[in-house]
Amino acid sequence: MRRTLHAGLAAAAMTAATAGAVVQQAPAAGGHAEMTAMLRSDAQRHEIGNGVARDPAFAAALYCRAAKLGDAESQFHLGWMYANARGVERHDGWAAYFFEAAAAQGVPQAPNMLRLLGGASPEQPDCLREPSRPADPAALAVADAAAAAAEAAERLKATAPKPIVDMVMKLAPEFDVHPGLALAIIKAESNFDTQALSPKNAMGLMQLIPETAERFAVKNPFDARQNIRGGLAYLRWLLAYFEGDVSLVAAAYNAGEGTVERFQGVPPYNETRAYVRRVLGLAGMPAHPFDARITQPSAKLQKLRTPRQP
Repeated sequence: MRRTLHAGLAAAAMTAATAGAVVQQAPAAGGHAEMTAMLRSDAQRHEIGNGVARDPAFAAALYCRAAKLGDAESQFHLGWMYANARGVERHDGWAAYFFEAAAAQGVPQAPNMLRLLGGASPEQPDCLREPSRPADPAALAVADAAAAAAEAAERLKATAPKPIVDMVMKLAPEFDVHPGLALAIIKAESNFDTQALSPKNAMGLMQLIPETAERFAVKNPFDARQNIRGGLAYLRWLLAYFEGDVSLVAAAYNAGEGTVERFQGVPPYNETRAYVRRVLGLAGMPAHPFDARITQPSAKLQKLRTPRQP
């Protein structure tokens, strides 16, 4: 009987959890909405290995951070992970807890998941107890970095023009670029001025020079949408080329990838070093996931450092 119940749970939960579009969630309250969305996105990357090393256990830790902030989709997904031992040890009590929380927020599949658990009593999961932090120091550092990046993005979002923020939030996921990094670059480059023009003929929000605009098929650099798409495409390429090192990516965005390679790191220009510090401060992230399929990493830099896992 237990095997039959678990088989039914696994089949039903797999259908709901893998078809993300059918999981309806209540929006997180207040200023937590952006943070929970970013934590959930990072969790999904680590769960399936999209641009990062696959790490379901760490994904569960990130999902739990989002769940603690009230993210219904993360609550439901954790229930599914604990019910099916997907990257975590199976625990029906914890699964019931998360399914119950998701059901309270109106996730339509959650009540059925609770029923299929066969009456397991909800138990508060360890990850929701204080302190709610991953035990592994490396995982703790990455989780804290994800939270810092989300908080930094919230600060940028609060001070930037809403139409530009909305455009970045919509377009950045298409290029697998964290919206916070894109907003930091825009802030540092043009201070959100769509018509900005530098003495070096860098144009628009993300200050694309003519060569970069042509390289990424931007016909009108003063069109906000085209400019952002071109800048995001360039950031995606730089992230792959410099293996997610945000300092090198920022330096290359400011001074060119060739200059970074020539100096084998951030070049000793006061302007570039100040720019890198500003972007790091605005973005709140020293590293960023990257897609190794976009381009081969810089051969010169690989001789100087151990390649990071994509």
